[in-house]
Amino acid sequence: MRIVIPGGTGQVGQILARHFHHQGHSVTVLSRSPHAAPWRVIPWDGVTLGPWIEELDRSDACINLAGRSVNCRYTPANRRTIFESRVRSTQILNQAIAAVENPPSVWLNASTATIYRHALDRPMDEATGEFGGDEPGAPDTWNFSIQVAKAWEEAFFSTPTPGTRKVALRSAMTLSPDRGGVFDVFLSLVRRGLGGTTLPGNQYVSWIHEADFIRAIEFLIERQDIAGAVNLASPHPLPNCDFLRTLRQAWGTRIGLPTARWMLEIGTFFLRTESELILKSRQVVPGRLLDSGFEFHYPGWPEASCELVTRWMASRKEMFSSQQ
Repeated sequence: MRIVIPGGTGQVGQILARHFHHQGHSVTVLSRSPHAAPWRVIPWDGVTLGPWIEELDRSDACINLAGRSVNCRYTPANRRTIFESRVRSTQILNQAIAAVENPPSVWLNASTATIYRHALDRPMDEATGEFGGDEPGAPDTWNFSIQVAKAWEEAFFSTPTPGTRKVALRSAMTLSPDRGGVFDVFLSLVRRGLGGTTLPGNQYVSWIHEADFIRAIEFLIERQDIAGAVNLASPHPLPNCDFLRTLRQAWGTRIGLPTARWMLEIGTFFLRTESELILKSRQVVPGRLLDSGFEFHYPGWPEASCELVTRWMASRKEMFSSQQ
C-alpha cells in the first residue's frame, strides 16, 4: 500500500510509520519539520496547498495525525495553536483530496476520546456516549479540549469526499515503551516511588496498547463498511488507583506515594502541562470495533502493562549496551 501520514513525526505517527515501513509498504510522512527517516518525509505547512498534494494522488490511505501536542499549558497562544493546527490541517486535506484525480480510498483522521464527558457513572461508546462541554463546574481547560475535539470532527466531516471513506479516530492514550511517550512518563513515576494514586483515584483511565492500536488501524483500512467515528481504546478502562497499582506490580514494587490534587496542580504548572490529562475521567469503550469483530490482543491492563514493562527494560538494556 501507499500510505501518507500528515503529522507523522510524533509518538503515534512514529509507531505507525515504523510498522508500515517494516511491513514493506510505501510510507510518506508530511511534516512541518522534515528530518531524515527510513521512510520519505516531505515538507508541508498544514495550512496551504503545495507540491505535497501529489503524494495523495494514487495513495491507498491517508492517516492524518497533525496537531500541536496538548501536553502543554493552555495559555491563549497555545490554545490558538492547538485549535488551528488541528482544524486548519484537516480543512486543507479536504481541499487536497478533492483536488487530486485519484484520491485515497480511505482517510483516517485523528480525533480524541476526550470528546466525551467526565464519566464516573458509565462507559462511553460511539452510540450512547455523551459529549462533554456542558457539565456544571467543569474546569475551563476541560471544556476547551472538548471544543477542540468537536471543531476537529466538524472540519473533517463537513466536506463530502465521495471517493474517500472517512473515519475519525477517537483515540485513548496509545501506550508503547518508546522514550518520552505516555507509558514512559507513567513508568518514570513508578520507578521513582511516585506512582501512587492520583487523588481522588476513582477517575477512569482509557488506554490502548500500541499493538492493538496498529491492528485497529489496519482493520479500519481494510473494512470498507466502517465510516464515521470509532473509539480506539481497550474494552476495559479502569480507575486511576487500579491503573497505577497494576503498573507498580508489573515493575515489581509496592511503594507509590499518592498525589493530591493540589500537588498535581503545582507539579503540572512547573512541568508546563495541564492536570486535565490525569484528573478527567475517561471511561471510553470501543463499541464499534467490538461489534465489527475486532479482537484485542491486550484487552486487559495487567497483561498489557507486563508486556510494556518487559520491552521497556529490554530497550533500555540494549541502548545501554550500545553505549559501552
